[in-house]
Amino acid sequence: MASNTTAQNAQGLDPVLSEPVGHGNSVAAWTAVGIMLIGTLVSCIAFALHAPIGVYIGMAVIVIGLVIGGIMRKAGFGVGGHRSTNNGH
Repeated sequence: MASNTTAQNAQGLDPVLSEPVGHGNSVAAWTAVGIMLIGTLVSCIAFALHAPIGVYIGMAVIVIGLVIGGIMRKAGFGVGGHRSTNNGH
């Protein structure tokens, strides 16, 4: 088994590295993740303070982040989009 792994690494056929570099690295993705992180933070703090309405508000912010990311991707700010200067790397 060790010789097979060595042969794969020598040829550069590592299956872990077969995915293209920069997948999801775009303005739309970073905006969606940022908004979703804020929603997660709100939910976590509200949960610790035993405030159920705050947890629901944070969950709504997470969903809003997903929607905004999708809208931005459709508007061309995703990887390879016409308004994005980032080509995915």
